[in-house]
Amino acid sequence: MAASVRELRAKIRSTQATKKITRAMELIAASRIIKAQQKAAAAAPYARELTRAVSAVATFSNVDHPLTTEKENPTKAAILVIASDRGLAGAYSSSVLKEAERLVEKLRGEGKDVDLYLSGRKAEAYYNFRSRPFVESWTGFSDKPEYSHARTIGNTLVRTFNLDETDEEAIDPERAVDELHVVFTRFKSMLVQEPDVIRLLPLEVVEGTEAPTEHEVLPLYEFEPSAHEVLDALLPKYIHSRIYYCLLQASASELASRQKAMKSATDNAEDLIQKYTRTANQARQAGITQEISEIVGGANALADANAGSE
Repeated sequence: MAASVRELRAKIRSTQATKKITRAMELIAASRIIKAQQKAAAAAPYARELTRAVSAVATFSNVDHPLTTEKENPTKAAILVIASDRGLAGAYSSSVLKEAERLVEKLRGEGKDVDLYLSGRKAEAYYNFRSRPFVESWTGFSDKPEYSHARTIGNTLVRTFNLDETDEEAIDPERAVDELHVVFTRFKSMLVQEPDVIRLLPLEVVEGTEAPTEHEVLPLYEFEPSAHEVLDALLPKYIHSRIYYCLLQASASELASRQKAMKSATDNAEDLIQKYTRTANQARQAGITQEISEIVGGANALADANAGSE
């Protein structure tokens, strides 16, 4: 019985240590979520105005630009999968990877080959473990993405898009693709984060498309030096801002998922401590009761023996 009580007390100490760790991780994730939301809010005005500029060029010009023109028979697509670098975030990474698998199956069902580009060690480990090939991966910034990371990823993805066969910086023709997709987790609230898919290229402008009122005068645009050159300058920046937006959304979602997972782990540790404490108290009380019974029994036996000898 004494050994059982010692084991339970050791489990209580171990669980208390685990609880301190999970509680600290929960608080760290909660503090970083606020910073991630602030960064997303700070980046929104630039992304919004850049989107309006790209929308204006794409809408009010008759230029057939490779980044805005969809091919008649696309045969190859690239997918950027944004996951996390670390675990302990619940089903965050597994959810986005499942969404990526569904997209791969859908594209292959349409007769398209798929190249994978990964962001996050969890995505890298997932495909390495299954011996699934991917073209390139980026790691080390899933919870604190910077614009430089988005620019690096964006430059690589834009080069994979089949822009100009005479471009000296173009990648191997075997890597050229007709579509670019991004799979990431959209942050909706502290309690809701959902995997999402957007098509990055050919360009789909989805923001800032509210219908004008009947008294609103639509602006007239003139493009200098030309609409094609304006698109050449704006669209890479637009791609970078969209990827940065996805990275920020994924970062906030990862931190929110980690906070929820660590809160659940802390609550479970507290329940386990209470269970172990109750069991240990019961075992200790049972031991005390048994010892008292043995003492009383021994005293009665000794009294009976003394009475018999007299």
